[in-house]
Amino acid sequence: MPDIRPAGPGDRDAIADILLPVFGAGETYAVDPGLDAAGALDYWFGGGRRVFVAERSGTILGTYYIRPNQPGGGAHVCNCGYVTAARATGRGVARAMLDHSIARARTEGYRAMQFNFVIASNLRAIETWQRNGFDIVGRLPGAYRHPSLGYVDALVMFRDLTEA
Repeated sequence: MPDIRPAGPGDRDAIADILLPVFGAGETYAVDPGLDAAGALDYWFGGGRRVFVAERSGTILGTYYIRPNQPGGGAHVCNCGYVTAARATGRGVARAMLDHSIARARTEGYRAMQFNFVIASNLRAIETWQRNGFDIVGRLPGAYRHPSLGYVDALVMFRDLTEA
């Protein structure tokens, strides 16, 4: 399993290297696929997000962020985003980041975790989240324009963190 720690200033280039191919592919994140490294990092680190990295032997294999899903009365629910380096896919990195983020969320007092816009064609992520207690609580028909599949649904996924 990778070690997971808060991202530091020296991690930004490695994080950008992980984000850019994923964002550029336009298959899993609703961001401009033409973002450059500065734009990708502004997105990933912006909006009150706290960023973590998963690494093994000093090599960053993935990154995730955690933030309140909404301000005020919705701040007890967190939102996270996860990206795994292509070279680390299928090696348990996403699962390790999910486990870490759930533990972190509980430690920080969040009562639930919500993913607002999971692209329905991202079956690997959906299966991982469902195996780990997330329910699909909403479907947004045709809400995402996938570069090769056309208009696909986006899902809202939710997990109560007050239960074991």
